[in-house]
Amino acid sequence: MKRTDGYLLDNRQTEAGERFDAFAALFDPTTFRHLEGFGIGPGWRCWEVGAGGTSVVSWLAKKVGPTGRVVATDIDTSRVAAAARPPVQVRVHDVGADEPPGEGFDLVHARLVLVHVPDRDRALRSMVQALRPGGRLLVEDADPALQPLLCPDEHGPEQQLANRLRQGFRQLLADRGADLAYGRRLPRLLREAGLRQVEADAYFPVTSPACAALEAATVRQIRDQLVSAGHATDQDIDRHLANIASGGMDLATAPMISAWGRKA
Repeated sequence: MKRTDGYLLDNRQTEAGERFDAFAALFDPTTFRHLEGFGIGPGWRCWEVGAGGTSVVSWLAKKVGPTGRVVATDIDTSRVAAAARPPVQVRVHDVGADEPPGEGFDLVHARLVLVHVPDRDRALRSMVQALRPGGRLLVEDADPALQPLLCPDEHGPEQQLANRLRQGFRQLLADRGADLAYGRRLPRLLREAGLRQVEADAYFPVTSPACAALEAATVRQIRDQLVSAGHATDQDIDRHLANIASGGMDLATAPMISAWGRKA
């Protein structure tokens, strides 16, 4: 995705690091389970698309070892630059507009990326193009429309406020071109792209400290946009952040749908 003033979640904001840490706590076990299932090992050539933080990149580097290669790309590499040592190469790259950063990859992976990319169809074609025959593609993306609530158990005013702010967040994303129902389409899209042995599953955390940390960081990061768009007042946001800090709410994320397949 190209950087524009309309991009909602800038990697350079302080809260972005907190969000990446929360994503790692929430989703790394699921991602790593899938990658382990592919048999990843020494010598593999991997492309991590929209790397953002370092957790997946560092894990891949340990798996492929000195004979392997991990190309980590993003439109903003400020958060992943620390991982730029062999076998990791870090590149500024727009998956929806640029040519792939190589070919013959054994693995291409993107997590929570394509939902935000304006030309996500081109991005997916680029990722498939970069695979060697028999290579694996794993795409993991959220589906906020499948489960739109921050508090599925909306039993009081705190939960009602949380869900109202989540609705505002979803509207901000939609206004910037995010596809809030993208995750559910992944299996079909991978088959249509020519991949074989396509499978998918979903992970839906309902409550955890990482869910709370992610929500607090996200709301702080988009506070000004929520207020300026009329989705909340500063008082609403202060009250919501205090409710999160109290630890008394069960906060969920949108389901993350993982879909994978093999290139013919």
